[in-house]
Amino acid sequence: MAKMWAGRFAKETDSKVDDFNTSLPFDCRLYEEDIQGSLAHVAMLEKQGIVTTKDAQDIQEGLKSILKDINEGKLPFGQGFEDIHMFVEETLTNRIGDAGKRLHTGRSRNDQVALDMRLYVKKEIKEIQALILDFMKSLTAMARVNLETYIPGYTHLQRAQPITIAHWMMAYANMLKRDIRRLQNTYDLMNECPLGCGALATTTYPIDRNYTSDLLGFTQPVDNSLDGVSDRDYCIELCSDLSILMMHLSRFSEEIIAWCSLEFHYIELDDAFSTGSSIMPQKKNPDICELIRGKTGRVYGSLMTSLTMLKGLPLAYNKDMQEDKEAVFDAIDTVKQCLVVVKPMFDTMTILKENCEYACLHGYINATDCADYLTRKGLPFRDAYHVVGSLVGYCNKNHMALNELSLEQFKEFNEAFDKDVYQALDLKTCVEMRKVLGGPSQNEVVRQIQMIERFINERCS
Repeated sequence: MAKMWAGRFAKETDSKVDDFNTSLPFDCRLYEEDIQGSLAHVAMLEKQGIVTTKDAQDIQEGLKSILKDINEGKLPFGQGFEDIHMFVEETLTNRIGDAGKRLHTGRSRNDQVALDMRLYVKKEIKEIQALILDFMKSLTAMARVNLETYIPGYTHLQRAQPITIAHWMMAYANMLKRDIRRLQNTYDLMNECPLGCGALATTTYPIDRNYTSDLLGFTQPVDNSLDGVSDRDYCIELCSDLSILMMHLSRFSEEIIAWCSLEFHYIELDDAFSTGSSIMPQKKNPDICELIRGKTGRVYGSLMTSLTMLKGLPLAYNKDMQEDKEAVFDAIDTVKQCLVVVKPMFDTMTILKENCEYACLHGYINATDCADYLTRKGLPFRDAYHVVGSLVGYCNKNHMALNELSLEQFKEFNEAFDKDVYQALDLKTCVEMRKVLGGPSQNEVVRQIQMIERFINERCS
């Protein structure tokens, strides 16, 4: 097949070069964006009198027929085309004749691919945000029914202070909220139209870039043509956003993996979202979470690919930039796959509340509350800290919880202890006393839930 650019060349391209050079096997997914951009471009060409109304109508009808046939599976992506742009243009010309050859007037593949990628990334950002919001809805719904499900909070993976499952869930909801805001920032920064930048220096034709920008839903055209065709900041920023999102999902997965083990046994995953062993019949494995944890590195790889590919490129377009697509596509696909499966896994898991409470009562996680109790009785906090440290040492040696000590035993360590110490050490008291903004008290967690629900409703309206 003759190349669109073959006029300059006396020899045909080697078949191995064709195979190496082609991007159609992966950029074919941009066909909708490519046709969308071409429809806007030809509408502008007609408006400016650069092509006739008849040619414009023929081109538009031809492009719409190509889109319809691809969507219905009637038009496969053939061999021998360098990229999706050449496939669409060649197919169009075969269908409508010479009018199809006028489509590319005042345009380069450089601004064409820059446009396609921006349109595609904009669409995918919205889809990913919708998936994140769905997961956030699950977190808030589960949190509302676990406002009094007590669980140890951890530092250094050691039991530290009592919180609730609801408080824990709101921590992840806030992470996801930031992920949505980061993605929105990427969307807003990239929402400028590169169409009309040409190969690098615009065109001599009297095109109207504001018109095509408006038709395609951008806020404005890119202000510099060199930047317009060579900018892939948004690809890097998207991969960075998705890497942070995957890091959050990986941390969440790590806790689920730990918590469904017999060593913790705070939760149990539904059979439909677990797997077994080929040799050990007792096993119930959290493979979904392990795969999310593993796929996080894959998304990080897409970010590093993009950064490394761009770091040494001079302006404007270079063929290296073809490598942006597979990295971006894979990062998007991986993130969406993880979000689609993590929500129903979370929705169907069972929280083993008795095990959670048992862990709270046998880990001295009310020790800080005991020190605070003594401080309220008049002891300096550092003195109270040492008293309670001695108490914990005694309890640990005698295999007791703090609230299992008799009042006489308490008084052996300090006379300030009184019978109200038991109320102070109760799990509910320990949590409800932490009513500072952002804390785990029920009223405060309800406020946090409401804030997340308001954010979700604003984004979904």
